[in-house]
Amino acid sequence: MTDYSVDIARMEALTAGEFHDVVKLRVDVFVVEQNCPYPEIDGKDPEALHMRLRDDNGLFGYARLFAPAAPSGPARIGRVIVAPSHRGQNMGRAVMREAVTACEKLWPDTAISISAQAHLQNFYAGFGFVVTSEEYLEDGIPHVDMLRKPVAGAAA
Repeated sequence: MTDYSVDIARMEALTAGEFHDVVKLRVDVFVVEQNCPYPEIDGKDPEALHMRLRDDNGLFGYARLFAPAAPSGPARIGRVIVAPSHRGQNMGRAVMREAVTACEKLWPDTAISISAQAHLQNFYAGFGFVVTSEEYLEDGIPHVDMLRKPVAGAAA
């Protein structure tokens, strides 16, 4: 497994170059690789926390984290991504493990929601997420909503 570091920052704390790298990775995978023209710059980056996984070669994993929108609402994880160069090395699991752990620390005793590509349901189920919606199309790709209930004492 790759040795890596994790950092979580608000958009304004990232340098222009660091944010460029994040957006480039997201566009390279979500728009170009998945052949899905959609507005990757969606106006939500300023309210998100940006979790980056890096190794000696630079940025390879990423997720956006959102605080609960309402006092009893869930935190949200989105834009989960692993660079093509790091696939097949369990780095997707590393990104999700780090994202869930961060949410548990930042927002203890809070559920976590995701909008998952439908073919990844089993992957996310491995982290305790359960499907909470019918399948729907988001930008032409089948998705389902999933929720992970709070784990008592997870932030301890």
